[in-house]
Amino acid sequence: MSTKVITGKVRASFVHVFEPAAINGGEPKYSCSLIIPKSDTVTIGKIREAIEQAKQEGVPKWGGKIPPNLKLPLRDGDVDRPDDPAYENSYFINATSQEQPGVVDRKKVKITDPLAIYSGCYIRASINIYPFNANGNRGIAAGLSNIQFWEDGEPLNGRVRAEDEFDALDDDDTDDFLD
Repeated sequence: MSTKVITGKVRASFVHVFEPAAINGGEPKYSCSLIIPKSDTVTIGKIREAIEQAKQEGVPKWGGKIPPNLKLPLRDGDVDRPDDPAYENSYFINATSQEQPGVVDRKKVKITDPLAIYSGCYIRASINIYPFNANGNRGIAAGLSNIQFWEDGEPLNGRVRAEDEFDALDDDDTDDFLD
């Protein structure tokens, strides 16, 4: 029981789509946080609709009613990450998977370079919204299915790209820089 949502243009953050990573000592999973501009009312509407559907599908898992403390996947960046400018005026959703997501470029050609999808680039994502009841935690989660690269963006790790940091050297440049 899940509802598939294909997002519009979103920004990728905390990207682990080529190698699974353990979060807070948990089981290693593939994951990506999707930063969705609040102006993208179409994507936000699709996610909210999928969450409502997942709530109804979860009622049998939750003892016949929707719990009052239900964990929801769509979060407000202005509320939950007020000190991070990347999340300003945006919502975000963390999507995970046991299986590696498919990753393609704009022309749907498979991407295998782990540096091609990074925190800060823009992507479209296919996610599945579903209810869960595990270890006393009840809620709605987002499963990560596939990713399509949209365009480059400023990396969110604060690291400067080498091509932006250095000037080109001429053939007659010497090792004057080392003095």
